[in-house]
Amino acid sequence: MNKTELVDKVAKKTGFTLKDSKLLVDAIFSTVPKEGIIASELNRGNRVQITGFGTFQIRKRKKREGRNPQTGEPIQIPASRFPAFSAGRSLKDRVRK
Repeated sequence: MNKTELVDKVAKKTGFTLKDSKLLVDAIFSTVPKEGIIASELNRGNRVQITGFGTFQIRKRKKREGRNPQTGEPIQIPASRFPAFSAGRSLKDRVRK
């Protein structure tokens, strides 16, 4: 499912117009600064927990040594932060059936 299909399903499920449904989906999932709720909260260092569905959070990777695949020489890979999602029990159970 892509974003357009998600907007269509939200409109059908809620009775909202397509325009309102798109605004709703964008308000939750947009990655544009100051628009998407989930991305904004993660950027602030907060986690977003939706009971039964799952948790969005930031995880950290330590700096480490890697290898340049072309030359084989060692390189330093800097520490980084990345978004992660952990599915909740209800979602896991639903998918397993």
